[in-house]
Amino acid sequence: MKLNPFSRKKQAPAKKKSATREWLDAGVFALVVSTVVRGLLFSAYAIPSGSMEGTEMTGDYLFVSKLSYGARMPNTPLSIPFLESHVTSADIKTYWDAIKLPYFRLPGFSEVKRGDIVVFNYPGGTPKDPVDMRVHYIKRCVGTPGDVLSIVDTKVVVNGHELKNAPKAQTSWLVSTDGNAINPELLQDLNVEVRGQLNANDYVMIIPTDSFNQLKGLSNIKSITPVIEPKGQQDLSVYPQSELYNWNQDNYGPITVPKRGMTITLNDSTVALYGRNITLFEHNTIKKDNGSYYINNKKADSYTFKMNYYWMMGDNRHNSEDSRYWGFVPEDHVVGKAVLTFMSIDSTKGPLDKIRWSRVMRTIE
Repeated sequence: MKLNPFSRKKQAPAKKKSATREWLDAGVFALVVSTVVRGLLFSAYAIPSGSMEGTEMTGDYLFVSKLSYGARMPNTPLSIPFLESHVTSADIKTYWDAIKLPYFRLPGFSEVKRGDIVVFNYPGGTPKDPVDMRVHYIKRCVGTPGDVLSIVDTKVVVNGHELKNAPKAQTSWLVSTDGNAINPELLQDLNVEVRGQLNANDYVMIIPTDSFNQLKGLSNIKSITPVIEPKGQQDLSVYPQSELYNWNQDNYGPITVPKRGMTITLNDSTVALYGRNITLFEHNTIKKDNGSYYINNKKADSYTFKMNYYWMMGDNRHNSEDSRYWGFVPEDHVVGKAVLTFMSIDSTKGPLDKIRWSRVMRTIE
């Protein structure tokens, strides 16, 4: 039989995938898509503490936009997705740091601005993990690169202008009573936190703005006055933990937030403030010998910063570990901008009252 050279060969029917293979393919596809979304677009985070109380509450679950400032590419690409850097009581690492990539960020919609609520990797302490594997913090940005910042009697002053507090910012107050106790259930309803009792009549409390007038109007309240650490009272727990600075959490600075390209003169005062930036964040060595400073073993009178930095503070000013205690946040630590509270759970309530419905799907300001 003569074959037609232009005839098409019949193809064997495609072999149908097994149900197991279809489920596996679907799972891989979902993992890839979710990893891309989480890495480049949005991530979800939970609020673990009360440092942003008033604005964000413990038990809030947030969407954080990575598009806002540009997605940061992983420094440590070999890790198990969706897990923290360390898990279980044995502190097992979920990443392998054999491959380390330099800092790189895709273009974003904007820069970090004063007033933004920002998620970032913790810059304090002595790091044992790569930058992108360090624990996440959330604070409000109050100082951007090049800003000169001070805190005067709890008020933040930036470039000579007082920075308006967040609408629901909180701080400590001295509450004096006539000796009659305050109903603890009322304090709970008003979201008032009792931080301590000084004597039979006086208490230190953190009072939300919305609850202040109602508490002040109680018949057994004699006065409510702000708790402020006086200027010049040195607190060595605040950054830079140096005898050279008589600063505390309520009266602090002035301090200049480093900006890429900004040059400082090297002396004892500037090295106390910026030595951590120069060594830990910008990967140099610094030492002093016979009154002179050496950067990477070369004598230097000045230093020029390679990165931008930010000053972050919690809205709950007297219950927040923030830049006042560990200093500047480098740009390579910034993860993204908090944009939406999609769920809020109050762990102190019963099963039927756990969800704070008024906070669900609420935009963040």
